[in-house]
Amino acid sequence: MHVISFEEPGRVRVGLEPPADLQPGCVRVRTIYSGVSAGTELTAYRGTNPYLDRKWDTERRLFVDGQTHAYPLTGWGYQEVGEVVEAAPDVIAPPVGSLVWGIWGHRAEAVVPAERLAGHLLPPGADPLTGVFARVGAIALNAVHAADPHLGDQIAIFGQGVIGLLATRMAVLSGARVVAADAIPARLELARQYGAAETFDVGSGSVAEFVRKRIEGADTAIELSGSHQGLHEAIRTVRRGGRVVAAGFYQGDGIGLRLGEEFHHNQVQLVSSQIGGVASWLAHRWDVERLQRTFMELVHRGEIEVLDLVSHVVPVEGAAEAFDLIDRHPSEVLQLVFRFEEQQ
Repeated sequence: MHVISFEEPGRVRVGLEPPADLQPGCVRVRTIYSGVSAGTELTAYRGTNPYLDRKWDTERRLFVDGQTHAYPLTGWGYQEVGEVVEAAPDVIAPPVGSLVWGIWGHRAEAVVPAERLAGHLLPPGADPLTGVFARVGAIALNAVHAADPHLGDQIAIFGQGVIGLLATRMAVLSGARVVAADAIPARLELARQYGAAETFDVGSGSVAEFVRKRIEGADTAIELSGSHQGLHEAIRTVRRGGRVVAAGFYQGDGIGLRLGEEFHHNQVQLVSSQIGGVASWLAHRWDVERLQRTFMELVHRGEIEVLDLVSHVVPVEGAAEAFDLIDRHPSEVLQLVFRFEEQQ
C-alpha cells in the first residue's frame, strides 16, 4: 500500500508497505484523502523540526540533548478521511462502508482502534474533502478559545493561511470584530468573505499603526504566520494589557522579536496555543476531541465553508513535486490534499 516518507531534508519518497493485520477492537480504513499541514510538515521536509535534534522529555516536559525522531519519517500526515472496509468481529461501530475522519498519516490504508473513530463519521451526503479539515479546524478553534473573545472585542489575526482563515471565521462567529493581516491579496479577499471587518497587506506597512489610527489598539491578537517578525508586530498591535496568542510553529532563534519594547512597556500577555492541549482555564470542560467535533459540526451546519480553501488535490504519486511546490512557492498553495486511489 502506498505511503509517503521524508527520506532526508528535501527528499520525499512514495513507497509501499504491507497491509497491517486487523486486530481486535479495530477497523481497517482505506484512505480517500489526506491533508497536508504546510507549517508542521515543512519542518520535516526542511529538517528544521526541533524533534530532529532535540529529545522531548515527556515527564519533565522539556527539550533536552538527544533526538526524538530520525529520518526516514514515514507516514507523517495531519488529517485523513477514508472508508471503513473491514471491522474486527468485536466491533459494532463504525460500520463497514462508513466514511470517517481521523489521523493515520499519508498512507493508503490503516488499521485504527474503533474507539478513536467514535463521533468521527461524516454525515450522509457530506463531501469527503471536508474531513481533512478537522485537525486544522481544531487548531484554529483552540487559538480562538485562548484569545477568549467577547462580544465587540477587536481582534487582529496575523496570517491568513488555512488555519488563520478558519480562526478569522470563528472569531467572527464569537462576536469579535476582526482585522485580518497577510501578504497575499487572494487570502485577504477570502478573509473578507469569512467576515473580517478589515484586511491589511503586511507588505504595505505596519499593522500596529494601521489599527491604532482607528482604535486604541486591538484587545487581542492571534499570531498564526509562524514568523517571529509577525509575533513582534502582533505584540505591537494590542492595547496596554492586551493578549497575544502565539499559535504559529516558530522555528529557530527569535530574530526580530524585541521583548524590551512594546511587550515590556505595555504589559502584554503572551499566551501559547498548541493542539497538544486546550487553554488551562478550559481544561475542565474542553479537550482536543471536543474541539475537533465542534469544528466539524460547524462545517456540517454550514456555518464554516471549507471547500473553498482547497487549492490542490494531488495524486499521492505526486507527493515529491507537491512538497517542492509548497516549499518554493507557498503563496500558490492554500490547502493541498493527497488523493489515494483504491488499490487491489
